Amino acid sequence: MEPLLDTRTLPSAGDDPRLMDEALSEARAAAAHDDVPIGAVIVRGGVIIARGHNRREVEHDPTAHAEVIALRAAGIALGRWRLGDAALYVTVEPCAMCAGAIVLARVPLVVFGAPDDKAGAVVSVTQLFDEPKLNHHPKWRLGVRRAESEALLRDFFATHRGVPSA
Repeated sequence: MEPLLDTRTLPSAGDDPRLMDEALSEARAAAAHDDVPIGAVIVRGGVIIARGHNRREVEHDPTAHAEVIALRAAGIALGRWRLGDAALYVTVEPCAMCAGAIVLARVPLVVFGAPDDKAGAVVSVTQLFDEPKLNHHPKWRLGVRRAESEALLRDFFATHRGVPSA
């Protein structure tokens, strides 16, 4: 059985900008098919093993969030559901559903670009990763490529709501 947690395979903070750029590329792919531009990558040992971007509109699936898609792909790539030796990079703070999936997958590190004041479940609306009753508590870093992540969202919603972008 794979170890539940092996932080030796996790990227350092110095790798964050490069890896978040990959998540931003995924976010742009979501916007290209008219979905909210959120992208995610999962990294193990410095290598991206899975990617995902929002596909709710394309798949008509409320659970087709970038993080869930990336977690599923990582599980398939590694042949296991425990991801205790991988890090997740996502452009926007995970919602409650995604944060719960991250906890259940035992992901030890989540790096996200922008907070989500309406649905974020790491720091904004609730702090699921800090819930003492849960059996896993991912570490997290906020703010990597924040301006770029926020600009993608702002421009997307300005276009879809008829509001001029700033």
